[in-house]
Amino acid sequence: MDFEHYQQASARTLYPAAGDTGLGLLTRLVLGLNGESGEAADHLKKTLRDEDGVLSDERRELILKELGDVLWYVAQTAAALDSSLEEVARTNIAKLASRAERGAVGGSGDER
Repeated sequence: MDFEHYQQASARTLYPAAGDTGLGLLTRLVLGLNGESGEAADHLKKTLRDEDGVLSDERRELILKELGDVLWYVAQTAAALDSSLEEVARTNIAKLASRAERGAVGGSGDER
């Protein structure tokens, strides 16, 4: 499945909420993205805390399911910003390539 097809298919599952336009929609999507990312991180924490750092097949699948939710929120957030996953991916690769060329992959800051 390519980015365009995923973004179109996933948009069919976007459910409405009160005041869900403009900044309200964007806020809900970004908060959802944060929540789903946190759920993926929580599974990793539980692997370290409860499973002696051994990633079981079951835990791996749970993390992958959360990553699917993260992808859904990224796709819908991009759409709410009148963009596409393709554009997000292309822009990200260009940014990372520029950092690699300049030897600035490590460190911190958006403009490194």
